[in-house]
Amino acid sequence: MSANAHESWVALMEDGQLAEMMLDRADEDRLLGDIYLGKVEAVLPGIQAAFVDIGTDKAGFLHVSDLDMGDKDDDNGGGARRRRDRKYPPIQDTIKKGQEIIVQVTKEPISTKGPRLTAEISLPGRFLVYMPGSSRVGVSRKIEDREERARLRKLAKGVLPKDKGGIIVRTVSEELNQETFQKDFNRLSSNWDKVQKKRQGVKAPSPLHREAKLISGVIRDLFSNRFESITVDHKGIHNEILQYVRGVAPELEDRVKLYTGSESLFDKHGVEEEFQATLQKRAVLKSGGYIIIEPTEALVSIDVNTGRYKGKKDPESTILKTNLEATREIARQLRLRDIGGIIVCDFIDMESQENRDKVLNELRAHLGKDRARTKAFEVSSLGLVEMTRQRVRPSLFQTLTDSCDHCEGMGRVYTPATVVRQIERSIRRVSVKGDEKKLLIRMHPEVALRIMEEEPDFIRKLGQTTRLKLDMRDDPLLREDEFRILSGAAQTDVTSRYVAA
Repeated sequence: MSANAHESWVALMEDGQLAEMMLDRADEDRLLGDIYLGKVEAVLPGIQAAFVDIGTDKAGFLHVSDLDMGDKDDDNGGGARRRRDRKYPPIQDTIKKGQEIIVQVTKEPISTKGPRLTAEISLPGRFLVYMPGSSRVGVSRKIEDREERARLRKLAKGVLPKDKGGIIVRTVSEELNQETFQKDFNRLSSNWDKVQKKRQGVKAPSPLHREAKLISGVIRDLFSNRFESITVDHKGIHNEILQYVRGVAPELEDRVKLYTGSESLFDKHGVEEEFQATLQKRAVLKSGGYIIIEPTEALVSIDVNTGRYKGKKDPESTILKTNLEATREIARQLRLRDIGGIIVCDFIDMESQENRDKVLNELRAHLGKDRARTKAFEVSSLGLVEMTRQRVRPSLFQTLTDSCDHCEGMGRVYTPATVVRQIERSIRRVSVKGDEKKLLIRMHPEVALRIMEEEPDFIRKLGQTTRLKLDMRDDPLLREDEFRILSGAAQTDVTSRYVAA
């Protein structure tokens, strides 16, 4: 975990390889999980939905299926299907224009769409998810042991007062006792009481409850004995994590590490370089094959190619090996890039139905590691696999880049905010290496304007912390996302030495 005053990053490593990247920026509010008192702007009977003003730039979208909690069972995989099949009363008979309503954000604004909302409030804790409008008790599907599921369900029912809502038992709750459940439920119930109390004293639109920030949410939702360690480079956040872990899982305290090295934490573990590769279209396979990932407005296409890998004599065997290797990389890239929505994978054509089944089963096995809900359908005769992956926020590619004006929106460039952070990381690398003393940073005028307006002390503070003499100049001849690092009185270009490829 790496954090500063402007942004927080979480890198999840599995078997020494980067598996997930998550970003939170101070100047870009995260809405996911936040609870608001909203005001209904419009009710649309034609699509059985409403637009609700929650105080954001774009009104939130509320579908009729997200109005009535009912008694849907969160304990098995059939809940979503029954939810789609259920008959709902007409939305125009349920809510009216101008009405105030408590809603929660389930999907961040993406592209031209506003946030997706639900009136089915859920409050996540360390071990439980509390749903004040429900009446069912469910257990995470990832807890597979029947006896353990039954035990956890009984414990959960024991801490839930009558007519006080519903509960889902989370995956990290295995082998826990009733006392632990009771403490977690009391915290969540108290939070809901605060939401209801705050609702009485405000007018719509108004926030009622903010979801935990990125790092706090990751610790709450993911950190368990399955992790070897968590390393963070910010002392204040390290102390916050320790305080939380001591309260809910003291046995994990010694796995929380503070990094104090001079080299960037992400550079030390190769995270920066590996992540930069995920912003490219091509991902190389070990065999010499590769996949091409192309995001579009409607869907994401993924194309599998053998590349340099020609195999031996049997073409079908070569194709099968490449396709099987591609399944692992596709599943990894979906997580790493946080790609969601509709995905079409174009595997290399296979004649054998048996081989198609092998590829599909392998893909589904790798997708099973994904925390986001995914579903892969059958392999078509053309080698196509249609997939869906839960999308709750813009992908990192969308967050970190803008449309490129020079190619009329066909490409992407890094945003000024992203370039500023790249400059900061590069200058810190210069400081660690110790070969330079005086630097001039040239950047596009848009980036320079961003610094002057949003971070006027950027150069001064960076110079103090790195002990380098720094200056900056705007250069309209550079691309929007390009910058140059020039050293000494001769202004020697040393950019390539310090900027991640």
